[in-house]
Amino acid sequence: MSPALFRQACCGLLALSLAALALPTPAQTAPFSLEQLYRAQPFRGQAAREAAFSHSGRYLAYLWNPLGEPGSDLYVHDIRSGQTQRLSSPALMAAVDSPEELQRFARKREQRDREWAERQAREEAQAAYLRGEAVDLAQWERRALETLKQEQALKKQRDEAQKAADKLEAEREKQAMAELAARRAGKPLPTAPAPAASATAPASAASAPQPPQREDWEWRDELKKHQAKHRLKPTDLYPGVTQFVWAQKGDELVFQYRGQLLRWRAGRPQAEALLLTPRNLRVLAYTPDDQGLVFQDETRVMRARFDSLRVEMLNRELVHPDEAERKYRIEATSLSENGAWMALVARAPLGEEGKPPPKPGRQVEIMGYGERFASARKVDREVSDDKRLVAPMALYIRKLPPPGGAPLPQTEPVFSHPGGDVWFELSPVAWSRDGRHYSFATWEREKELLRVYLGRADEQARPEVVIERRGDVGHELVNVLRPRFSPDGKTLVTVLDDHGWRQPYALDLASRQLRPLLKPGFEAHRLLGFSPDSRQLYLLANADDAAAMNAYRLNLADGSLQALGQAPDYHRNAAVSFDGQSLAAVAGHWAQRPELKLLRPGQPARVLTQSHDPAWSALDRLRPERFHYSNRHGDRIAAYVFKPPGWQPSDRRPAVVYTYGGPLNDNNNVETDDMHNSAYLFGLYMAQQHGYVMVTVDTRGHSNYGRRFASANWEAPGQAQSEDLADLLPLLAEQFGVDRQRIGLHGWSFGGFQTQYTLYTQPELFAAGIAGAGPTEWENYNSWYSGRTIGKVDRSKPNLRKFSLLPLAPGLKRPLLLIHGMQDANVLYQDTVNVYRALLESGKEALVDLFLDPDGEHGLDGAIKPVGRHRKMEAFWLQKLGPAKK
Repeated sequence: MSPALFRQACCGLLALSLAALALPTPAQTAPFSLEQLYRAQPFRGQAAREAAFSHSGRYLAYLWNPLGEPGSDLYVHDIRSGQTQRLSSPALMAAVDSPEELQRFARKREQRDREWAERQAREEAQAAYLRGEAVDLAQWERRALETLKQEQALKKQRDEAQKAADKLEAEREKQAMAELAARRAGKPLPTAPAPAASATAPASAASAPQPPQREDWEWRDELKKHQAKHRLKPTDLYPGVTQFVWAQKGDELVFQYRGQLLRWRAGRPQAEALLLTPRNLRVLAYTPDDQGLVFQDETRVMRARFDSLRVEMLNRELVHPDEAERKYRIEATSLSENGAWMALVARAPLGEEGKPPPKPGRQVEIMGYGERFASARKVDREVSDDKRLVAPMALYIRKLPPPGGAPLPQTEPVFSHPGGDVWFELSPVAWSRDGRHYSFATWEREKELLRVYLGRADEQARPEVVIERRGDVGHELVNVLRPRFSPDGKTLVTVLDDHGWRQPYALDLASRQLRPLLKPGFEAHRLLGFSPDSRQLYLLANADDAAAMNAYRLNLADGSLQALGQAPDYHRNAAVSFDGQSLAAVAGHWAQRPELKLLRPGQPARVLTQSHDPAWSALDRLRPERFHYSNRHGDRIAAYVFKPPGWQPSDRRPAVVYTYGGPLNDNNNVETDDMHNSAYLFGLYMAQQHGYVMVTVDTRGHSNYGRRFASANWEAPGQAQSEDLADLLPLLAEQFGVDRQRIGLHGWSFGGFQTQYTLYTQPELFAAGIAGAGPTEWENYNSWYSGRTIGKVDRSKPNLRKFSLLPLAPGLKRPLLLIHGMQDANVLYQDTVNVYRALLESGKEALVDLFLDPDGEHGLDGAIKPVGRHRKMEAFWLQKLGPAKK
């Protein structure tokens, strides 16, 4: 699709069928059901991440594993030969990990696979049972109980054998003491009693172990306890590699596996152990000459040479006099690339010395219902009217001692902030490649003050403010503030949103002149790196398509952009080589699932991973069409639609609109690779199976459409989105074959709030709604989000209550299904309970339904799995909106 075509229409349908961009989907005969679509083991595998090139550009390393394999292992691709080498796996890590740990990982993986298979079989059997087929639904419990009884019988046998052995040993000890006493008294030795037959005779075949005698309900209780005890935890599965670092110049790297460091050199068949300690080590960098390594544990940074056992501590803890008011302790360390300087970010503990610091915010109780009686667990929560407890911070610039040199004297901080009842955010400290300058950014929410600082490598000199913005700063800019230097050290590049779009700006260090590098109109906030001559910048941007981040080469002199990726791929997890000749990114779209691709000038993309189950092709029966429309304010609103087989513009079919409506930093719903469970997969299902028209829309409020969209909720959450939804509905009726009286609205999280807001304030718009895990009381949501997205907070009172949905709930006129996980620590379950109460008190009993997961969190996945959630939604829509054609 060309950019010109994409911009032609401002209203109405502009079909952008991505099906035409791939081979036609073959005719499918496999069963098409929710049980298959949301099977226990997802079709989608993990995406490669942390891709990074060696300094020479010949090798690309990344973390990834094929479908079904737990953890993320380290792979290195040789660009010249085209070969990929796997550097870690359970088998390879046997050289540094204990056999017992690896065996435990293997058992837990078997348990996970077994549970996946059983869960899938249960779901399919339950569906068959509801279709009227003869199905034994008790078979899995019966099998589990039988296994438990066998385990209990063996345990009983072991316990009884141990008890008999202990008794025999006690009798022998008693006999020995009696004999000792007799010898001392000169008396005849007592006769030893014959051992009991049970202690000496082997068990016969007829005496097979028998489980304890219990009633059926007691065995079910035991099974519940057993399953809870052996429930899989994230730490149970093989983790793979945590991180790695390439050498400064050579083709070698060091990686971390379970806190241990291993070294690999190009041409070697496998990695070699470097540092194996019980501490959790993390590699930071090679020394400038590649002959050693800089690494850290929790906070200590150390340096060691490969040819020596000497380990030097570089960031010794700060020492303060007893009378010092603030006794800072190191929190983070940033090293210059040339190994000459370091920046230490330190914080002074709050409260009395030697005692735990006070916690910010409060604790709220979340009730659990898994035991005989309900019990509460407490979770930390900081809401809008909680006073903040920000620890005082200080920044130290320290010269690194030469290898083998004595520690250098401690210096005073070059920058500090007193902390307190404020929002203060500090970006990571960035160093120029030559180590002459450093930079960082700060954001002070109450002052609406953004600053970028520039400092020189000097232990005494304070950094200067080189960029300052007050009041006119988009709240999503804070997340992408990462100042960085060009390789020649002459330019500082940072992202700003001076013209309403997050884009890079360049500061000339000599003249202190700041200039934009791009023209406004799109988002370009993911900076990847520079060309060696500092003339070009590599970045991700949605310059040609708001729904697809592409990789670009930006000419810093004239601002021209050259696309490096292929439309309509969405590019994520991207990295550029030091020489600028190679780029790697996880890229794909709806018709071609995302994989790690190597992009080089003049060559076709090289696909390096195969992450997803090919069986997905049997369910990939429809592709959405993208369109856009203009709202009442002239904003361009993006959307996509699944049209059912046999669709005609003259149809009058039911439709469901999925929306979110809130900012997500770098994500939205209408993205060319996004196959969201409810927006995409359920849309595909309802269109294919029931003939519904299924629409997903990015209203104002979403990210990556500029500040106007991302800030749309400020002091009016939900209003802009409801306007955009209202402006969509006539278009659906006129051009999409939709019955205007049979349109439903659905959203999750912020979308759950948005669904309720729209149904309460404009009750005639939609025929029904499903609201999942929606924050209905913004004063109770976390203050980091609400204070930057919803409205200005007052820490003396819960003033965000003015945006509560409870007073609006009586406006409901159409059916509403509320869904929530009762263990949700993100959006509290009480938000749904309280709005449910308000609905009941206003006489809406016949309109509102409640669907709760007693064990579910924000995305559910407790008792309610994805397939169960969408079964409920399917039944609700069919009941409230009716069949495709009446």
